[in-house]
Amino acid sequence: MGLLRNPEVKEVFRFQFFFTLAAAAGAALFHPVFAVYVLFVSMVCAVRYLAFTKKRYDTVSELNYQLDRILHGDYRMDLIPDKEGELALLTSEIYKVTLRLKEQADALEQEARYLSDSLADISHQIRTPLTSMRMIVPRLQREELTSEERRKYVGEVIGLLSRTEWLVASLLKMARLESGTAVVQSERIFAAEVVEKALSPVDILIDLKEITCKVSIKENTGFTGDLYWSAEAVGNVIKNCVEHMPEKGKLEIYGDENPVYTELVIADSGPGIALEDIPHLFERFYRGKDSGTDHVGIGLALSRMIVHRQNGTIQVENRREGGAKFTIRFYKGAV
Repeated sequence: MGLLRNPEVKEVFRFQFFFTLAAAAGAALFHPVFAVYVLFVSMVCAVRYLAFTKKRYDTVSELNYQLDRILHGDYRMDLIPDKEGELALLTSEIYKVTLRLKEQADALEQEARYLSDSLADISHQIRTPLTSMRMIVPRLQREELTSEERRKYVGEVIGLLSRTEWLVASLLKMARLESGTAVVQSERIFAAEVVEKALSPVDILIDLKEITCKVSIKENTGFTGDLYWSAEAVGNVIKNCVEHMPEKGKLEIYGDENPVYTELVIADSGPGIALEDIPHLFERFYRGKDSGTDHVGIGLALSRMIVHRQNGTIQVENRREGGAKFTIRFYKGAV
């Protein structure tokens, strides 16, 4: 019998055997019937103990079997206790640990899948401009090139290098935010200063496209956050609007503050956003149907990460009069 392989069971039976012999011998001194009675009671106790112990060890054996399944990746656990007792408590705790392990395993699997997809996307995005440069550079070595053609190719290479530099810088910023190593200040900053800093990198593009920019921010409107990161988030939204607007378009930026949140609204007079693109617009590496070939889908994803890091939300919708409208809110309390 497998139960008798357990040392503690052998020890109990050994003790009971000698104790029963001693008790029966002592009882026989008074009367033989007493000795028979002692033997009978001892046998009943032994059988009852054996049945109880077997039931307990069967439960432990089932637990051991299910733990072995868990070690091999099967997280189903059928033995859920419906009684009280130390063994039931142990089973309940093991069940809780199993659920926690499954959650962690699922999270790690999802993270690994996300990392794999991200690396594939990053590799593709960086490979594209590098491939283009690899095709252009041999052309620059041709002696028959005119000065105008050479300047054209050099300009294309410079543009591709700038794009690659921006891509790598944006990816590093996203990595710092995701890992928690980015230093994000928490101090009172004014919305007007954020917008001014955000507009600076696109001033030339706004002038070239003759875009009218209207900024209307109420005095002393501000929020708790980081000036540098906030300007980065707002700047990416403005850049996206300006790039998709036609020449002589109109860009409007409004700011207001109330007891609950500070709101920045950025609206353009462009073609708007395709309805199927709106739910995915802030996803990393997502490219909408109207995106250009040089669009990589990082800027708006970075903006969302920054805004969320500062207890905020960002949404987009199409305006009735045409164009897109981005609404950024920085909340004063928990969202």
